[in-house]
Amino acid sequence: MSVKTASRIAIALALCSGLSLLGAASDPTSQALKSFSTDRLLDHIRVLSSDKFEGRGPGSHGEDLSIAYIQDQFRQLGLEPGNPDGTYLQEVPLIGIKPNSNIALTFAGHSETIHAQFEKDAVVWTKRMVPSVSMNAEMVFAGYGIQAPERQWDDFKGVDVKGKVIVVLVSDPFPDHNGQGRKIMSYYGRWTYKYEEAARLGAAGCLIVHETEAAGYPWEVVRNSWSGEQFELAAPDKNMGSVAVEGWITHEEAEQLFHVAGFDYPRLKKAAATPEFRPVPLGMTAQVAIDNTMRAVTSHNVVAKLTGSDASLKNQYVIYTAHWDHFGIGPAVNGDRIYHGAADNGSGVSALIEIARAYKQLAIPPRRSILFLSVTAEEQGLLGSAFYAKNPLYPLAQTVANLNMDVMNVYGRTSDIVNIGRGKSTLDEIIEAETRQQGRVVKGDPQPEKGSYYRSDHFSFAKAGVPSLDLSAGTDYIGKPLGWGLKMREEYVRERYHKPADVILPTWDLSGDVEDCQLYFLIGYHVANDSKIPEWNPGTEFRDIRERSLGHAGPVPSR
Repeated sequence: MSVKTASRIAIALALCSGLSLLGAASDPTSQALKSFSTDRLLDHIRVLSSDKFEGRGPGSHGEDLSIAYIQDQFRQLGLEPGNPDGTYLQEVPLIGIKPNSNIALTFAGHSETIHAQFEKDAVVWTKRMVPSVSMNAEMVFAGYGIQAPERQWDDFKGVDVKGKVIVVLVSDPFPDHNGQGRKIMSYYGRWTYKYEEAARLGAAGCLIVHETEAAGYPWEVVRNSWSGEQFELAAPDKNMGSVAVEGWITHEEAEQLFHVAGFDYPRLKKAAATPEFRPVPLGMTAQVAIDNTMRAVTSHNVVAKLTGSDASLKNQYVIYTAHWDHFGIGPAVNGDRIYHGAADNGSGVSALIEIARAYKQLAIPPRRSILFLSVTAEEQGLLGSAFYAKNPLYPLAQTVANLNMDVMNVYGRTSDIVNIGRGKSTLDEIIEAETRQQGRVVKGDPQPEKGSYYRSDHFSFAKAGVPSLDLSAGTDYIGKPLGWGLKMREEYVRERYHKPADVILPTWDLSGDVEDCQLYFLIGYHVANDSKIPEWNPGTEFRDIRERSLGHAGPVPSR
């Protein structure tokens, strides 16, 4: 691996003033890069995904073990506590909401009644922090449930859906494609947006029609993710910000519902993909009663710090993130109820710890400070990172970048790396430069229709204006046939994603994980030493937020 570029030499000169020219030109990162070990990476994953850790559910014994393990690793590495209060923990107040398991959801109208079986045909819940909710409301098909003025798109056309249940399609109808002709999902296509929009319009409920290709995952993921206890950030105004009932129904259930209502589902779905679409009353009512068991939980983000070496820049921060949580103990699949989360995201936490180790190998820390942040409740809607973004331990205006790790490469070395948010910020230039030094190439998201940029913790920072990246394993595996990498991705989503089967496999090869960890380290090191800070590209949805946070009326200047 060649790392003696002009920029690296310049950094070395800046950091090693007083040394000879030869000494200054030597690579200050060599020991750090050599520190990465497949054995250590695998050891962390083995511990975190073990039965003992019970699937790392927030508010469980598994949380206690997880945060203790991560703290202990940070402490052993000699990292400073990241919380200014002198601890490695940031408390995150959550409310656990568990619905009764015998929920009865019925659709009635046109002299017929459809009984939707919980988990098989539908999964519904409430995020309202109340003991129970009941609903008996008219149903309206609202297309994709999107209002996007900048795209001249409005699925509601002024129709009042207050107090009604809207049925909407997953994904979005926008004809955005990458260079290979694949659809790019916008945030409007994410389930989180659809529930948020329903709440803004005063709807009583929102049911999303699940289709595997459009959602990016099979029905089992919906069932496993939303049928048990869910968490929300404890907030006194939460009940005002959520519809009474959220949920999903299978597309087979939707077809039956539309048929009883006198409509053809494929035809209405096609109509919904046009800007002329108007909401369609179904002449049906949705009836459901949900009883909740609630508990207050104090969960935790774990954070460590490496103080920068430049007195003028050490109060600026680069944050590495990886969520430690998974789904804990849930519905049994093939006799196993522990959702181990080895790849998701034991691998990310393992990478976080080992990247922290690499930084401690440096003779001189980078100019800016580094935070290593392992967050809670990502699987519940990015709650831990959202809490940090709203309650930062260090000002977000002084946070120059976020580098997120969620599901690392466990299949071997690749000739490429995937930049999920390619095109959004000047971080691209750094990613390109450092990847090139590894003899690899950068590619965009091979599955942009899944909306991955909106699905992990970097998005919480991006929404707050911080330039953020999320890399994913490459798809061109050395020694494997073309297409093998995508095949493995699809197999993982189909067979193991959000299932107990997400365990360490004998076929895992973490040599690619090592190389990707080295890349994450080099990108962060570059950002932490650069005289310029990353910026959002013009037209990016997060640029205005960043400008306001930095107090600029115009473009964000380089620094």
